[in-house]
Amino acid sequence: MPDEFEDIFGGSDDFFKKLAKRMFRDLEEIERAIKSREIRGEWDIRPIDEPYRKGFAAHGKLQLDELLKLPKQVSDELREPLTDVFQDEDSVKIYVELPGEEKKDVQVSVKDGRAEVKAKNFQKTIELPTKSLESEKASANYKNGVLEVTIPKKKTADSEQEAKQTIKIE
Repeated sequence: MPDEFEDIFGGSDDFFKKLAKRMFRDLEEIERAIKSREIRGEWDIRPIDEPYRKGFAAHGKLQLDELLKLPKQVSDELREPLTDVFQDEDSVKIYVELPGEEKKDVQVSVKDGRAEVKAKNFQKTIELPTKSLESEKASANYKNGVLEVTIPKKKTADSEQEAKQTIKIE
């Protein structure tokens, strides 16, 4: 039995020693970056060196505003929102994420098997899985930055092209 135990766990002590050494080195690099103001914020970093307890305790608030700031050129461009399209036998549902947009600025239209969503910072044309839709009966709801559009399918196969339909968002 001891041989089996050694086969399974024999190298774990060396592994954890290497892991701890690397962790301490990484934390020292973070501490250096905080002290040199590469990472901004208010920090309190204390080493812990007690029996059976070694490491660092770091408390603070990281200021990422400058690190995460988009260049003006990128922030002025229209972005393509995240979109999901689902269909069942009765309808097609579209979910579009439009974070930070006001309901009054969101526009949706459906024509020729496509839905177009426009807002201040987002624009997207979405290919729908079918053209056989009753776009005049479509409904839309915008809540918490997510637009939900429901478009009923036509009950009979109709080969006529649909007229463009603008949808009122509720």
